[in-house]
Amino acid sequence: MFDFREIELADRDWICERLAVSDFRGCEYSFANNTAWRRLNDTLITRYKDFYICCSFYDGKPVIIFPTGVKCDDSGKEKYISLFCELKKYVNDQGYPFSVCSITDRDLGWIKEYYGDSIISVTSDRGVCDYIYSARSLIELSGKKYHGKRNHIKHFKESDWSFEPLTQENFGECIAFAAQSYNDANGYDDHSAVVEQFAINTFFNNFDYMRLKGGILRSDGRLVGFTIGEKLNSDTFVVHIEKADQTVQGAYPTLCNEFAKACADDCRYINREEDLGIEGLRKSKLSYHPEFLLEKYTVSFK
Repeated sequence: MFDFREIELADRDWICERLAVSDFRGCEYSFANNTAWRRLNDTLITRYKDFYICCSFYDGKPVIIFPTGVKCDDSGKEKYISLFCELKKYVNDQGYPFSVCSITDRDLGWIKEYYGDSIISVTSDRGVCDYIYSARSLIELSGKKYHGKRNHIKHFKESDWSFEPLTQENFGECIAFAAQSYNDANGYDDHSAVVEQFAINTFFNNFDYMRLKGGILRSDGRLVGFTIGEKLNSDTFVVHIEKADQTVQGAYPTLCNEFAKACADDCRYINREEDLGIEGLRKSKLSYHPEFLLEKYTVSFK
């Protein structure tokens, strides 16, 4: 019935086609993201009827990521209901409870209304909420709330600085920069850091094929940061990776601002992904004043 397997590069076209139909804004709805981060939760995928379905594992238990591939109109909801019936039987037959994650407010209402008492629980995790920003705000950094960011950028630009497109010619520098950051933080003791290195190398090894965009920041000729992202859906750009030298004042806000200007000018929103519950990362993301947080729910069924 369902043939779950590892994602492959050859899956790009049909996955992107299915993603485009649903046009979701969550950072997990990206072929590049799914490919690069597949080792984080041993994610498997399948194509079933109109749907692209991902299944991740938490403590050995499968959780279905809210599938993509249909519009959430009345016809689409009927397809979801039919799919959930089949998925539930499939997962239960493996000896596991049926749970679906990455459900946003847009779909939570009709799911709760339709399934009612068949739902065991609805939970959310603040750490996996996506930070969604106004693209125009991150490009212009206008107003009192961005005063500090503008000052940091002004200080950084007092040096001989440059922002350049990420190209094959500077991939090696960026990989070395990321590896040095990983080593300095003793990343080999942290599973997520190890997986991040795999993700970064996957992005670089398949940069053009994945249709990614990127930029590098230099100060006095030295690489002090790089970033990678892509157009996520019809109105949102997503930033997958952002690395900068924390000892260089203004490097991070300059990298963020220059990348937004270079690659997200035609978008309404910029998704800077989640904070994973990391206090410092949360403080940083909040300091850029998100337009809203994209909350995601996990629904567990009887």
